[in-house]
Amino acid sequence: MKLDHPVVDRLGRSLVARGAELDQYMIDSLIQMGIMTVYIQTDEGKDEEMSPEISPEAKQKINQLRTEDPAKVSLSASVRKRVAEGIQFIYNSPDSKEAVQATTSIADELLNAINSNNAIALDISALKTSDEYTFKHSVDVATIAMIVAKQQGHSDKEIHEIGVTGLLHDVGKTKVPIEILNKPGRLTDEEFAVMKQHSVYGYHIVKDRNEFSPAVCLGVLQHHEKVNGKGYPMGVDDSKLSPYARVLAVADIYDALVTERPYKAAYSQRDAVEMIMSMTMELDINAMKSFLESMILYPVDSIVELSNGEKARVVKNCPHYILRPTVVGLTSGKVYNLGEDLGCANIIIL
Repeated sequence: MKLDHPVVDRLGRSLVARGAELDQYMIDSLIQMGIMTVYIQTDEGKDEEMSPEISPEAKQKINQLRTEDPAKVSLSASVRKRVAEGIQFIYNSPDSKEAVQATTSIADELLNAINSNNAIALDISALKTSDEYTFKHSVDVATIAMIVAKQQGHSDKEIHEIGVTGLLHDVGKTKVPIEILNKPGRLTDEEFAVMKQHSVYGYHIVKDRNEFSPAVCLGVLQHHEKVNGKGYPMGVDDSKLSPYARVLAVADIYDALVTERPYKAAYSQRDAVEMIMSMTMELDINAMKSFLESMILYPVDSIVELSNGEKARVVKNCPHYILRPTVVGLTSGKVYNLGEDLGCANIIIL
């Protein structure tokens, strides 16, 4: 069965895209979230033609201009299950010998998923490996970082190591007192000082194993550092920031922004991207550029609402204008090249 309508959460974020094929993992996850019913396609391929909302002019323009998105990372239900189980084991038993093998195996799974269809892009709304924040966050950061690394032209070995670093970047939080880690309100200065030590704790956990490269260890240590020297734990600047940490910082900040936590609401994907774009003094500009070129914020065939009141279908994404794809008005059939047409400069996607 394929979804006929996207599944969104109460914040309006897309959890499962229209057209996604339901599998048991997805069904179980939706039920756990309290979503008991969905719309499915009953006449595949003809629903668009039968829809009274799309004018003949719009259909013609959509057919003419529709351009497939770049190949995106896709994790099968079985892979997601293995990854979810593996990451929980790592964070529950960070000091065990098996944790190293589990980390390597998950990075292998993610790299295979990327290479299986030569993926160079990521539909961030489709990522879901676990309902538990720390586990989900670690896998999401690893996946985002690996795609960014591939976009930058890193070798498979380096992409794999960046994945390992992403999986382990928060492992030091296992040494932070639980009352600080799960505090629902804002941390005091003293509590935040303890929290900031998780990078150091994580560094020692991975370094003491003698099975991870210095690059991985340094990436774990520096993932909260900034190019302007205002990060932590050491306040190093651009001249001393490791390549892996540059990529991880972007992935980590983005995923933290779009995730709801007890002490903060989640940002929309659009707002999070705009915040990343504003952090030119803090984040490595090349890592940021590769991140923006890898993200698919509005997948082709998405239905969006424009600020002029018209609904439109996305027909083409441009890697240089992540927030402004080319869309076709469903009623007017008008083509809005939001990224390049100055006549559309005052129109945004709501």
